[in-house]
Amino acid sequence: MRAAMNLLLIVLLALNLRPMLTSIGPLLEPVRQSTGLGYQQAALLTALPVLCMGLVPLLQPWLRRWLSEHGGMLGGLMAIAAACLWRWQLDSAWALIASAVVAGLGVAVVQGMMPGLVNRWFPTRLATTMGLYSAALMSGGGLAAVLGPSLTAYTGHWQVGLGVWALPALLALLAWVALRPRQEAPTLGGASGGHWFGNRRAWLLALYFGLINGGYTSMVAWLPAYYLEHGGTAQGGGELVGLMTIFQVAGALGLPLLLRRLNDRRPGLWLALTIQLAGFLGLLLAPSAAMGLWVAMIGLGLGACFSLSLTLTLEHLRTPAEAGSLAAFVQGVGFIVTGIVPYITGWLRDVSGDFQASWTLLACTVLLMLLVTACFAPRGYAKAIARSDQPGVAPALS
Repeated sequence: MRAAMNLLLIVLLALNLRPMLTSIGPLLEPVRQSTGLGYQQAALLTALPVLCMGLVPLLQPWLRRWLSEHGGMLGGLMAIAAACLWRWQLDSAWALIASAVVAGLGVAVVQGMMPGLVNRWFPTRLATTMGLYSAALMSGGGLAAVLGPSLTAYTGHWQVGLGVWALPALLALLAWVALRPRQEAPTLGGASGGHWFGNRRAWLLALYFGLINGGYTSMVAWLPAYYLEHGGTAQGGGELVGLMTIFQVAGALGLPLLLRRLNDRRPGLWLALTIQLAGFLGLLLAPSAAMGLWVAMIGLGLGACFSLSLTLTLEHLRTPAEAGSLAAFVQGVGFIVTGIVPYITGWLRDVSGDFQASWTLLACTVLLMLLVTACFAPRGYAKAIARSDQPGVAPALS
């Protein structure tokens, strides 16, 4: 019974970590017309929350001195709900950008704790549970992308399509209060160690996580606009994001389950990256021929990459506390990188006049990550992540 309630909590929490990002793209044109946002300003609606997702976990070694896990979760969910309620009635570009920062801070706190929770609650089913967490996270994003335009069309106000996501945040808040385990909760992040700024493998894992997932934030930000440029509609753009999400969920759940007997995550990552690369090449070479197919392939690869890369990080260390600390660092640096990517791809769209340069950059990034994946042999985890004898301090770069 306890395990079932923990799984329910993981799903409810994860469902709230992407709607504030994915609800924007399908409604970008009415938002831009109403507020006067340019493409680069609109990129801030994705980039700033993702940057918050990066900066907050990096502060966890200091935050955990005064903020408990329970307090952090309550504050994070309240921030998400408050930002969405604010969006329900705002009408200016800068208020919209400010709401993105508030929501991003809330997501950052909740998301930073999730790998540690999964590792602590399900240590013997790590890969499968991380797949479920990733699938729920992506499902929430897909629902927001698909339902946002429908709610906007029904009510006549794009603010409703952005603000309604306060409701699942409030539901998750109530569920956390009622169902969370009552044993003494660890401090924020659940880690006993210090920071990882001096550890080379931690930096490699962080940059890998950031670049391997950079395609997600770019697709969420620009796929609906790309579809509009090819004669589609806002509703159709949202449905494309929904299609991508369906295959993300399939990738996040299916590939880890299929390869659950393997201790080596590299075959799964190579397969997921290859599928993702094929999808970006399809967008480059024949976008109109089978756009749905290319988007589905990108989604399948992205979903599997997110789940497997986080699992890869957690498996570098044996104790949940240390693994949670490392995962917080990897997500911190990684999401900063991931947040920068859509800003760069939006800038490339502005200067080139179309999205081909953006897709080219993402394809090259995936190709580079295919090569980097070779570094992550399981037999080398302990040596690569070895820390100094001083507790809580990562070894210095040399």
